[in-house]
Amino acid sequence: MQRTAPEDPARAGEGTAPDPEQDSAPASGREDAAPASDRGRVRHGPPAPDPGLPVLPELAAVLAAAAGRTVSEPPGGSAALRAAAVGHWRRRGIGVAADDVVAAPGGPPLLFALMAAAGGDVLLPRPCPAWWAAQVRLLAGVRSSFHVPTPAECGGVPDPYALLETVTRIRAEGGRPRLLLLSVPDDPTATLAPPETVRAVCEVALAEGLTVVSDETWRDTVHRPRETVFFSPAEMFPDHVVVLSDLAGALTPTTWPVAVARLPATAAGAALRARALDVLAALGATVPAPVAEAAAYALHDPEPVVERAAAAAALHARVQAAVHRAVLDAGALALPPVAGRHLYADLGPLREGLAERGVTDSMELEEYLTARLDTPVPGGHRFGDSLGALRVRLSTAPLLGATPAQRTESLTARDPLELPHLEQALNHLGAALAELGRARRT
Repeated sequence: MQRTAPEDPARAGEGTAPDPEQDSAPASGREDAAPASDRGRVRHGPPAPDPGLPVLPELAAVLAAAAGRTVSEPPGGSAALRAAAVGHWRRRGIGVAADDVVAAPGGPPLLFALMAAAGGDVLLPRPCPAWWAAQVRLLAGVRSSFHVPTPAECGGVPDPYALLETVTRIRAEGGRPRLLLLSVPDDPTATLAPPETVRAVCEVALAEGLTVVSDETWRDTVHRPRETVFFSPAEMFPDHVVVLSDLAGALTPTTWPVAVARLPATAAGAALRARALDVLAALGATVPAPVAEAAAYALHDPEPVVERAAAAAALHARVQAAVHRAVLDAGALALPPVAGRHLYADLGPLREGLAERGVTDSMELEEYLTARLDTPVPGGHRFGDSLGALRVRLSTAPLLGATPAQRTESLTARDPLELPHLEQALNHLGAALAELGRARRT
């Protein structure tokens, strides 16, 4: 099942620099209608999907043992942290040396440093991770961002032909396209772009002189890694691709901020790394020492971390599949999820039923489903989609249980879908979607 194409008004704006106020700010008075405590104001992106699972005891023990460290990590990360990242990437087929690694307290400050260091304009797939656009907005006035539509079969990468057309248009209008951001596997669509599509996109980008930043935060959340063909763009074009990974994707809790980036072993890569380090140093953006210890432990891929990541991916795969069925049963659309812990649903076919409830755009859809499901359901406008497109990201973590005991039970159960609390949560979600479908058919 494929996502429907955005409405014509949205397509008309593809490849053009978004107006920050028009794309990000709500209509007059709308900001006050959304409680900031739950989802933030519309200009701010929602947090990444949480794993919804208790902290791994072995990781907690490493963090606790390092709690007394009083010496700060240097900007870009200590030698021990960077060496751990080197081994982590090499075991996944990506060549890198410690001098080509940069660490930061989370993906957002690391991406901000890379964009500030690279200069020029930024190209993003549409839709894209919400926190990317938030970082670009911080550089408003000195950087512009341009959204490029994704292929129908996947998210995370722009359509190669649309990318070429957009770069040509930017240059004709006096812009300076410099960076292309990719998400493989992708947030928000939970899809994995085929290797041939990734290669085609990268070939266009490199022919046009762009540096590619591949966000591989969700790499270790692929549901069936032995059955899934995945090649990092850095394996295809090692001298031209930056790899960024926020460890909260699969290895560490979301509340322990740490991310690492692998830069090309070239003169241009070294210059980019040096400038990024200057930005991180100026911001004071260093990884907390205890978190750095835990991150280094996780990056060594010890057995407890590997087993937890695999178990979590399998659990979320089961729950995502159930959510996907509920979306399709209601008459809505979504691409089959293959990674992550969320689903990107297009409720456009339910527009009539939503309109009966006063929902006519993705902001109103976010407000309606958040209240109906009693959990944050960010709308597609947060991911760069048109406000008129009725899309949302549905996270699976809230379905795993309300207490640590229930979440642990979900993780260890032979069939988690048979657990009463998980079955009840899925039924609640299915009922909320089904009532929209029934309204559409009546």
